Amino acid sequence: MKKIQTVNMSDPVAVSELLIQGATIMENAKGRVGSTQHIPSTGKILVTGDLHDNPFNYSKIVKLAQLDKSETNHVVLQELIHGDKLISGVDMSFRMLVRIAALIVAYPTQVHPIIANHELSQLTRRGITKGKGNIVELFIDGVEWVFGTESDSVFEAIDSFFLAMPLAVKSASGLMCCHSLPNAPLMHVFDKDVLNRSLTEADRNSVDGSATLMVWGRVHTESQVCALAKAWNVKLFCLGHAFVSEGIEMLMPNVLLLNSDHEQGAVLSIDLSDIPSAETAIWSAVKLAALPHEPDHV
Repeated sequence: MKKIQTVNMSDPVAVSELLIQGATIMENAKGRVGSTQHIPSTGKILVTGDLHDNPFNYSKIVKLAQLDKSETNHVVLQELIHGDKLISGVDMSFRMLVRIAALIVAYPTQVHPIIANHELSQLTRRGITKGKGNIVELFIDGVEWVFGTESDSVFEAIDSFFLAMPLAVKSASGLMCCHSLPNAPLMHVFDKDVLNRSLTEADRNSVDGSATLMVWGRVHTESQVCALAKAWNVKLFCLGHAFVSEGIEMLMPNVLLLNSDHEQGAVLSIDLSDIPSAETAIWSAVKLAALPHEPDHV
């Protein structure tokens, strides 16, 4: 395993520099076109579902990805922040962003976070009420609790990291990993070309912006998904954004849903040279609970 940078999570300069470094790598990555990270059709990719600041499962995922074994091994990470555990009444999941930024720096061509509705909401400061309250505000409270008067510079670095995250990771062989797909009834206002261009403020901030629609959608039909698959040359969609009690579930013949944040959380390893159907791929899922816990990497 390569040396992964450690950082004092209370040092605003070190935290900000690492987040900006990770953002710069994502923005300038080979294969980045618009809001999509294109990856080769060779090697293996470990696809995760919603992570929600679960450090135990994250450590298992990093080990399972075997990034040090081959440069053709990749990992997709999504819904990184807003866990279900508060510390002193605040959300401290900015630390997961720092951990993943360090992983990107160590493996700049292999680590692919994709933006989800929670990151987009945190970026736009659009509140989400869940469990213990408005988790966007609780995240802000956590950063301010740790960094005090230096919080502004850390928020700027966090926002830069969010802005650099792609909407999708895609292979020419037909795999597409994204947090979700637009609601079928709103396809008439969705721009399918959003994957090929940089996101605009309207894409992110408007309730019917294409990035907003992409990460928040929950109502899908087979005809809609097949039309998107044809337009985007996709054989298999791997999505998050749904509670999946068993960690992985086949939604449609070409759609899998994944969760990686709870006790039954799962991940999926896929051979990029031979993209399977959802029915076939689901048998390659790995339950994270079956793996031994590894010490945190950052």
